[in-house]
Amino acid sequence: MVNLLAARRDDAYGIPMPARDLNEEVIEDLYTEALVLADDARAAFDLRFTERSANPDDLTRVALSIEGLRTTTRLMHVLAWLLNQRAYLAGELTEQQIARCGALPEERASDADNLARLEPATCALIEESERLHARVARLDRDWRIDRIAAPPVAALHGRLAQAFAVG
Repeated sequence: MVNLLAARRDDAYGIPMPARDLNEEVIEDLYTEALVLADDARAAFDLRFTERSANPDDLTRVALSIEGLRTTTRLMHVLAWLLNQRAYLAGELTEQQIARCGALPEERASDADNLARLEPATCALIEESERLHARVARLDRDWRIDRIAAPPVAALHGRLAQAFAVG
């Protein structure tokens, strides 16, 4: 992610608001989206509610369980990555800590046979979670590429800052 600063804005009363890092706004927006999706997934894959509706066959119940687990795992990975980013932006994690432990796990795609057994609304939710994961994966990949390609002077500044922060 490129470190861009958002321009100062005025609120409705013309009072200048502090500039926020664009990265922070993106992370907060994605975090909100992920929380909403996680809540929707919880409701969609709650088998107690499914049992009251049409009686699904065993294979449909298995497909719902498998895709529910994949979807909720995908969303929890995204939420964990976003929480790490929030902690980093708040100064609670160092760049070294997030580089070492903050990678987004790879995606496990949904099974087409399972999706064929599920309702269209459930499939749409699964696809939305896959798109969110793909967006966050691009941010993670770009962030890691930026850190690897950081100029030597920037790396030295980071090491100096870390050395003085520890002592």
